[in-house]
Amino acid sequence: MKKLTLISCTLGLLLSHSLHANEAPLQGTLKKIADSGSITLGYRDASVPFSYVGDNSGKPMGYSVDLANKIVERIQQQTGGKPLKVKYNLVTSQTRIPLVQNGTVDLECGSTGVTAERQKQVAFSYGFIYVKGQLLTAKNSGIKGFDDLRDKNVVTTAGTTNERFLKSYNADHAMNMNVVSAKDHGEAFKMLETGRAVAFYMDDALLYGERAKARDPHNWVVVGHEQSREIYSCMVRKDDPQLLAAVNQALADLYQSGEINGIYQRWFEQPIPPNGLNLEFPMTAELKQIIAKPVSDPVE
Repeated sequence: MKKLTLISCTLGLLLSHSLHANEAPLQGTLKKIADSGSITLGYRDASVPFSYVGDNSGKPMGYSVDLANKIVERIQQQTGGKPLKVKYNLVTSQTRIPLVQNGTVDLECGSTGVTAERQKQVAFSYGFIYVKGQLLTAKNSGIKGFDDLRDKNVVTTAGTTNERFLKSYNADHAMNMNVVSAKDHGEAFKMLETGRAVAFYMDDALLYGERAKARDPHNWVVVGHEQSREIYSCMVRKDDPQLLAAVNQALADLYQSGEINGIYQRWFEQPIPPNGLNLEFPMTAELKQIIAKPVSDPVE
């Protein structure tokens, strides 16, 4: 299993750092945002319920989008209080990090897991969900775990840590799986629904999001011992401490006030747009631990 890492400091140090940042002249991305009067958010169009386009408006919605909007409110206060124009830029698993690195996107809150490799490229905020790599399959498929995947077609999403893990597992264990890489989570589930794959390997929260989209969600089950663990966080450019402090402070405020609980319930435990999907995915003990103590220690 992969070791989890959160790029964050203790809450007390964060509060001190943030107050100091408020007194200092704006720098980096915050100065750019203040000067332009706008902020660009990266979004995913098919990562239910984190970030997706669910109606004809074309605007993203979801758990991560709600968190990003709260962060924008915090940044708006820090850049003078004038309303900021929010721009949206579509990102994919392959483009999300480069677009943050080159400044096209100021903030990306989607479904990006924190890894040591990615930490070398971007900076990560406090985590906002804890996920486990599992399998989605038909209830009558006979698939109970990875041992049942030998010589089978298994789909995952291109450009994800799950794809790399699945290909490595396949080689290391001589499973002879045919690993199919779909362009996004929606396409992966469609391949599963149409019988082109017997299982979809991905993070559990995303699997429950795709399951909820099925004609009858209860015909599909999430199975298998978790093969990987990750924490999703928001991304900003490296070496931009003022912006990272503002993002972390916004999340810390949500955690301390308990507002995060209502946001989570809205997207994971209640019917969501556009068709009243319900993920039926209660908050895990691991996420409760992150909310109670958003520090740098990994959650085991």
